[in-house]
Amino acid sequence: MSDDAIVRRRRAWFGVLLLCGGLLGHLLAAQAIGGSRIAYTHHIIGFVGLTVVSGAIIVGLGWRFWRGRHDITLLSLGALQALVGLAVYLERFRIN
Repeated sequence: MSDDAIVRRRRAWFGVLLLCGGLLGHLLAAQAIGGSRIAYTHHIIGFVGLTVVSGAIIVGLGWRFWRGRHDITLLSLGALQALVGLAVYLERFRIN
């Protein structure tokens, strides 16, 4: 396996880990606001909806600027979701 393939695989796995981190932020926020079924449902639906919408935008940008580099696309999506997950988790402290 070439060095480039190893780097691409690592970027892709890091993107997956960041996606998991984003989902964790949503789940922790749902737990913090009461942990009810509806809270978890809304946070998971929000995560999936945001992933679909932002994923479509990032895939479009990837098709335009870094065609064939799926690792960069996945890493970008993961980074965005991790930032949003962190923001959602931190936002729970502002709820009275």
